[in-house]
Amino acid sequence: MKRRGLLLWAAWSMPAALAQTEVEVNSATRAELESLPGLGPALVQRLLAARPFADWGDLMKRVPGIRAATAAKLSGAGLRVGGRPYEPPK
Repeated sequence: MKRRGLLLWAAWSMPAALAQTEVEVNSATRAELESLPGLGPALVQRLLAARPFADWGDLMKRVPGIRAATAAKLSGAGLRVGGRPYEPPK
């Protein structure tokens, strides 16, 4: 019974821990960026070459392949620009 309780606790707490992981695009290492779902080596290279970014709009303007849908997905995975998550324009 102890083992089952431990497994249930681990399954419950892992998503919360993963959701709290934030990676700042302007200071992250290549490995930190590549750890996020949706960021492969080619896109990470484009991010590294273009930074620093003032905000999400700046990033989306200067990095080919990142539009609103991708920005929202990456933000949901923990990517931040200037400490802020992506917010679609109103």
